[in-house]
Amino acid sequence: MTDALSKHYAEALANAVLAPNSGLPAEQAKEQMRTAARTVTSSDELTRALLSPAVNKTHKQAVIGKLADALGLHRLIKNFLLVVISHRRTRELNAMAREFELAVDERTGWIPAEIETARELTPEQRQQIEKALGEKLGKFIRADYRVNPALIGGIRAHVASRQYDASVRGKLEGMRSRLLAQL
Repeated sequence: MTDALSKHYAEALANAVLAPNSGLPAEQAKEQMRTAARTVTSSDELTRALLSPAVNKTHKQAVIGKLADALGLHRLIKNFLLVVISHRRTRELNAMAREFELAVDERTGWIPAEIETARELTPEQRQQIEKALGEKLGKFIRADYRVNPALIGGIRAHVASRQYDASVRGKLEGMRSRLLAQL
């Protein structure tokens, strides 16, 4: 239930941010949401206070207002936080931030990718990989890179529901499977 709820809130925020004349660029909105969620949920005391029915709604709004001003949050993000707090959904704020990023990326033509390499790549190599995957899928790639020395060489990419394996380890395992199948 929490995932569906987080997605519902995130979609509503994405609608507001991506609306014409919102005044808030999507990338800036994602960064502000990340910062706000991290800040609010990093304090157990603050989270408990925001969830507590014993704390007056006006006090909660004042705390969020001061926090939003201190963080320099846009009015859309500030208002979103006020709605989340008034509905006592503080615990789901990190999930909402993640879902918001996914919703914005999907609507603006970006797709997340997890890419493993045997060694650290240069920025030029990363750009080449993202360009090749992007052209193949017809989307822009937002890649998360990890080094996995077990790959020996090459790369392994997981994009959407697709797995691409151009690693030495993957080639060796493929050869092994074919040889065993022939026995």
